[in-house]
Amino acid sequence: MAKIAQNTVVSLDYTLTNDAGETLDKSENGQFVYLHGTNSIIPGLEKALHDKTLNDKFDVTIEADDAYGAKDEAKKQVVGRDMFEADSPIEVGVQFHAQSPEGEMLVITVTDVNGDEITIDGNHPLAGERLHFSVEVKEIRDATEEEIAHGHVHGPDGHNH
Repeated sequence: MAKIAQNTVVSLDYTLTNDAGETLDKSENGQFVYLHGTNSIIPGLEKALHDKTLNDKFDVTIEADDAYGAKDEAKKQVVGRDMFEADSPIEVGVQFHAQSPEGEMLVITVTDVNGDEITIDGNHPLAGERLHFSVEVKEIRDATEEEIAHGHVHGPDGHNH
């Protein structure tokens, strides 16, 4: 029986909850697909999935350090409203994409609005959180050479990049 290992393509159903039991995310019907061993999912979940087989069902708790890391206060800052496009809705909870000085794409969340002073947070929204996954392995297959070379799964019709 196939096991989840380096360079296997894995399809999952999962429910993600927080410590309070609130559902944060869910994927059904095998819609979540990833290439195992490429750090494309959080480390703790990838470790928990290693060596699992088709139809395995399990629950796992992932501590923040093996998920999105601890909250980093240095990723919070106050910026002027002029940093945003004039027609951008600026209110608490709004998220937008930005590029870090290193060129990494980040999701930034507005956490406070005080006149023209806007507090933004570059931490992942789940940073500092313990995460609880209920998982079912729906499909396992060997990755193609092209998927391995590109480091991600391609759809049934190949890729478009």
